[in-house]
Amino acid sequence: MIQDKAKGRSMKKLGWLPDAIRDPLVRWKRQHQHSKLERLQRSELKHQLQKHSIKKVIVGSSNTKFDGWVSTNKINLNLLNETDWLRYFKRDPIDAILAEHVWEHLTPDQALIAAAQCFKFLKPGGYLRVAVPDGNHNDPSYIEWVRPGGNGPGSDDHRVLYTHETFSQLFSSVGFEVNLLEYFDNQGEFHSTDWDTEAGMIQRSKMFDKQLFDRSKSGGNFEFTSIILDARKPQK
Repeated sequence: MIQDKAKGRSMKKLGWLPDAIRDPLVRWKRQHQHSKLERLQRSELKHQLQKHSIKKVIVGSSNTKFDGWVSTNKINLNLLNETDWLRYFKRDPIDAILAEHVWEHLTPDQALIAAAQCFKFLKPGGYLRVAVPDGNHNDPSYIEWVRPGGNGPGSDDHRVLYTHETFSQLFSSVGFEVNLLEYFDNQGEFHSTDWDTEAGMIQRSKMFDKQLFDRSKSGGNFEFTSIILDARKPQK
């Protein structure tokens, strides 16, 4: 919508020009503005990384920010683009990567590429903490909310609904050692272990589930949990 408004303003200013001339000018202006934003965000990301001796990176962060973590988005770090990774991390291996509800927006092939990129740029012993919607959740309304094409916000862009088995296998297949932190099993039973928020905050989790304070409203179920796992790169 913002782009449409910007285009509308540009069209109005250049309205006296013929369409064949005006439309390419408007497209060029939008591309120029996008490129300028990319350069600014990449410069800011480099600056932030230089300030942190321990490299802890949030990918697909949107507006999420945590102390000690550097936030990135697709515009400055595309998970699938090795050139983007090399722009920032060629000489600075990453200690930790955090991704909350990112992988479900990738196709299976893209998800594998993204996992492999994280593995490559993490230092030995480094880890990726990652969370996605849980395909074994025992509440049908939750499944309808998060499934690809479901009725929840952003679900129209969801590509995969994982279970703890399929999600674990994704990261194991590229070399990670996987430790599940929260998940529903194939029988709909919930499993969790204590995890440190300082090692990576996952907001859609048992710890921060809204219904923990009164689960009677949902029949005893959690309102919104995730499959949460740590994928650790083995020490050499």
